[in-house]
Amino acid sequence: MELNELDQWWLELGLEEGSYRGTLNVFLLVLATALLAWLFSVIFRRLERQALKTRNLWDDSLIDAARLPLVMLVWLLGISLAAHVADRYSEIAVFGWVAPLRRIGVIVLLCWFVVRFIRDAEKILVSPERLREPLDPTTVSAMGKLLRLSVIITTLLVILQSLGYSISGVLAFGGIGGIAVGFAAKDLLANFFGGLMVYLDRPFSVGDWIRSPDKEIEGTVEHIGWRLTTIRTFDKRPLYVPNSVFTSIAVQNPSRMSHRRIYETFGLRYDDAAQIAAVVEQVKQMLLSHEDLDTSQTLIVNFNAFNESSLDFFVYTFTRTTNWIEYHRVKQDVLLKILAIIEEAGAEVAFPTRTLHVPEFAGMALESREASAQPAP
Repeated sequence: MELNELDQWWLELGLEEGSYRGTLNVFLLVLATALLAWLFSVIFRRLERQALKTRNLWDDSLIDAARLPLVMLVWLLGISLAAHVADRYSEIAVFGWVAPLRRIGVIVLLCWFVVRFIRDAEKILVSPERLREPLDPTTVSAMGKLLRLSVIITTLLVILQSLGYSISGVLAFGGIGGIAVGFAAKDLLANFFGGLMVYLDRPFSVGDWIRSPDKEIEGTVEHIGWRLTTIRTFDKRPLYVPNSVFTSIAVQNPSRMSHRRIYETFGLRYDDAAQIAAVVEQVKQMLLSHEDLDTSQTLIVNFNAFNESSLDFFVYTFTRTTNWIEYHRVKQDVLLKILAIIEEAGAEVAFPTRTLHVPEFAGMALESREASAQPAP
């Protein structure tokens, strides 16, 4: 029903006052908008339930991303139409902004829909429950941020163009202003490009255990932002590191090690010199037959030092696991077996001792002094 027909209908009902007709028309438009928005919400909920039954994951993301923007679009169009009707029955100058605001609102809602879809796509691409081979979370996060930033910048330029501003002039002004901002915010830009280098070089990802020999930085990476990287230390405190720091320090990534090393030195007593060769050989055979050790890597067991209180041999080998807890279980098992081999050979592990040798004449002099010190009978 057109607005003129609706007015004619109100006149036939005897409502001749224009302000009353305008108020009723606005009320009916808002009511119709509310009903239509509710109807769209119901339809989308049913579509979401149906989409969850399918194996295609992208329809779920598309429906979820479009639901709220589309409902808001219904409200935007309904309210703008109601404002247009109110403008017809009033002379308020503010209603002249309805059309530009409507255009801006439509552009913003479209941007919101795209940003929501990108966010949902990120969740799909990194979820092992949804994909057989999920992508790297760091790479997906970087691409998602770049896409969202591009969409937001494009939206701002389109809004300026719709308001009558020249995009070329805006870009020229932005270039001049960018130089000034660059000098004023050089630290912020350094962190931005540092984060970009982390995304491109990928020295670590979210969930990796990293540490730096140059700085007191060690923990698990929780989040990589454009300005800061959040690291959870082993005492569960958050550590916020500016991204520019990673361009000037060395970073170790133990999470990407292929093996863990066992490197220990054992000392036997000098009284057990005859058993040292047999102990070294038995330890080597035990390591070669240990199922948790990777014998394809370097494996060394050798007598290598005459120490002050011990005859030392060392063990150098690698475990198959890189898990920290599992590694210590394997290392404990290896150490206990080496201790058992030493005991079975009749040897003992040395500990720091000193032997005092007293010459014979010194012993005789000591005995004579003790004898002279005794009282006469």
